[in-house]
Amino acid sequence: MGIVSPGFQGRPRTAEPALPPGQYLTQDFPVLSAGPTPRVPLDTWEFVVTGEGGAEYRWSWDEMMGLPQETPHVDIHCVTRWSKLGTNWQGVSLDTLLDGIDTSARYALVHSYGGYTTNLPLDDLRGGRAWVAHTYEGGPLPAEHGGPARLLVPHLYFWKSAKWVRGIRLLADDQPGFWETAGYHDYGDPWREQRYQGD
Repeated sequence: MGIVSPGFQGRPRTAEPALPPGQYLTQDFPVLSAGPTPRVPLDTWEFVVTGEGGAEYRWSWDEMMGLPQETPHVDIHCVTRWSKLGTNWQGVSLDTLLDGIDTSARYALVHSYGGYTTNLPLDDLRGGRAWVAHTYEGGPLPAEHGGPARLLVPHLYFWKSAKWVRGIRLLADDQPGFWETAGYHDYGDPWREQRYQGD
């Protein structure tokens, strides 16, 4: 005699993927920007890491393309509540860019063409969790999505993945960026719904 009543199949399995709280799934890639879209020619584009003491480490576009490339397949989550799953990118890991830079910094302030900034703990840019991404779904990253290159930090809300990235300043102490000074959360973990200060 069975221990399960005939016809009982348990709770139906949902086909919906697990999303962070308060998020909805989209197939689109919404365009959200706080200002005009910068147009950065590749022959003048550069990425600069600035150490606490002012030392600078620079890469031109060609030099960046010559570094080891990775192809992250990640989910992304916007603070405006949309999530897009299984996105495909190509770019250079921050582990590669920070390799050999002697620093005791605990934080980073990311700078973009156009003046945008955002802050992150330096540990969140290491360990295979962040990239300077230049390719999306097999093609050059469109300008409206941050091209020619944006920061990609998919485990945090997407405003931390600064568009039109041009550099990172390493800091001993945290320094809030553009949206953080306007009331957004300093960290921005989508699974903890850290949208605004106090969340």
